[in-house]
Amino acid sequence: MVSITADLIPLVNFVLATAIFALGLWGYRRSGRQTEALVGVAFGLFAITHLLTLLGISSTELLILIVRIIAYVVVMYAMFRVAAGHTYG
Repeated sequence: MVSITADLIPLVNFVLATAIFALGLWGYRRSGRQTEALVGVAFGLFAITHLLTLLGISSTELLILIVRIIAYVVVMYAMFRVAAGHTYG
């Protein structure tokens, strides 16, 4: 039971992050606003780290940490743009 749950969490995270990635890029293509693209790219990075976890490539823990930090910084930048009023273009 523990193994199923342990494998299910990264799988669900991968699926959801991939969906947000696709929605972000779709939103960018429709609106042209960079905020949607930035959020989509950040979640694409999250999806990559979840895929590495699913594939059992645990020797890349430092890489996963670095990629997730970059993704969080990208999301923070996107939210800063929204807060500063730069939501168009």
